[in-house]
Amino acid sequence: MMTDPVADMLTRIRNAMMIGRADVVMPSSKTKLAIAEVLQREGFIDGFELVAKPVQNDMCVRLKYGPSGEPVMRRIERVSRPGRRVYMSVRNLRPVLRGLGITVVSTPKGVLSDREAREANVGGEVLCRIW
Repeated sequence: MMTDPVADMLTRIRNAMMIGRADVVMPSSKTKLAIAEVLQREGFIDGFELVAKPVQNDMCVRLKYGPSGEPVMRRIERVSRPGRRVYMSVRNLRPVLRGLGITVVSTPKGVLSDREAREANVGGEVLCRIW
């Protein structure tokens, strides 16, 4: 049984990028789909699609690489965990690496990047940081 599915998703993406895979497949959930949408909007992945299966759908994430093959995401770190939730108000949401990275935040208006959360003037649970 998996206790932290978001950490599993981030680890699968991190491992696939380290070996240069074009895509990675993982079990799907609403939160994982929302995180993938944020990553696609912010330009960290090429896209994602839902793969229908009888018991539980899978999600296939297409990873993005630079012109010389370097990964677009240099580092992915989980911030809020099941044992220690981390919340931030909109005033405390700062840009990661002066705007080169993002913080993914679960807000009352859905899962947003830190930039989108500041525009919507909402805070929430900090899921992860990516740069």
